Amino acid sequence: MDVVVVGAGLAGLSAAARLCRAGIGTRVLEAGDDVGGRVRTDVVDGFRLDRGFQVLLPAYPALRRLADVPALRPRPFTRGTIAATATGRRWLAGPWHGLPAVRGAAGFAAGRPGDSARMAALAIRDVLAPAAVVRAERGRSTAEELRRWGVTEATVEQVLRPFLAGVFLDRDLATSSRMFHLIWRSFLRGGGALPAEGMQALPRQLAAALPPGTVRTGVEVAELTADGVRTSEGEEVPARAVVVATDGDTAARLLPGLEAPGWHAVTTFYYRAAVSPLRSPTLLVDGPDELLLNTAVVSEVAAGYAPAGSALVAASVPDRADPGLEPRVRERLGRLYETGTGGWDLVGTYALPRALPVFAPGTPLRRPVRMAPGRYVCGDHRDTPSVQGALVSGERAAAAVLADFGV
Repeated sequence: MDVVVVGAGLAGLSAAARLCRAGIGTRVLEAGDDVGGRVRTDVVDGFRLDRGFQVLLPAYPALRRLADVPALRPRPFTRGTIAATATGRRWLAGPWHGLPAVRGAAGFAAGRPGDSARMAALAIRDVLAPAAVVRAERGRSTAEELRRWGVTEATVEQVLRPFLAGVFLDRDLATSSRMFHLIWRSFLRGGGALPAEGMQALPRQLAAALPPGTVRTGVEVAELTADGVRTSEGEEVPARAVVVATDGDTAARLLPGLEAPGWHAVTTFYYRAAVSPLRSPTLLVDGPDELLLNTAVVSEVAAGYAPAGSALVAASVPDRADPGLEPRVRERLGRLYETGTGGWDLVGTYALPRALPVFAPGTPLRRPVRMAPGRYVCGDHRDTPSVQGALVSGERAAAAVLADFGV
């Protein structure tokens, strides 16, 4: 092989796709039993359980460039949310979503006209401004940016903090405001969605487009050698170049001198309910409770996530990896959905201490992918911690390889 790519997550598959298109002999070695990295979907008793509550943003430029998005059959979430407040649930969505949305939006606008105007101005700026303006470094956290825009503490705590904590897995909203503006722009332009067959449908589609035999699963790379890589089974795989496309911690182990990222955690619980507690594909965020739950009936978003006659409820606790939270989560879900949850069956728990890399203010949007002669690295720890960042970093690493090969 000309190139060995270590890891068949989104970044590795993106890099392999570009290398293969250029006619470079490429082999992808994946330690797991399937492609996807952290973007995996398990099927349990007919339920599709994404490993951690994940959402696809169809407006991501790299996604639209590299994947056949319509073939994923994306099923959209409501463009809005239901926010739990001290006085009950408040729908914050377009009036076309029905009377509850009309009442919620009207009540929010009447009670907080200033915040309504500020959020509208922020939305218009992020949707219409050139990409360079949205990407500009401001040296501020998301929390500081919202204060600079004049959004009141009440709106931040009840709506924006729980929603954004679910996106960034960052309870303190210490994530760079650059990341906030980029993600906000994508949400506004295309909303959120779930592939009909689960989030892993995306990496599987990318892998299927590669030449047959390119990807080998169940092969763990133990170290990089002078001539390629050595697997944990002692197999030597020679290559002119190696692209390390693993998570940041594994990449730091394989590439001495590379700094491992900090991580945000998440715990996601999946419940089987006999009847859907909310007949709407809408995310429900819980600001009043310190868990900052993000929850949705994902089978209302994509019917294929649950077998006929059942509903699948997902609930995520951002920035915490603790399966022991389940009793508190179940009790809180009963309040949020205004129904009994004692009969719900827990069908899956994912406590992920390394769910998303930390992206603090001042972090470069593009970190180096060329580490040494013949040594490259990619992953969402090299760009933004997102599907977009993973795909772009893979493209950048492949471009560096091609440049060094003179292609």
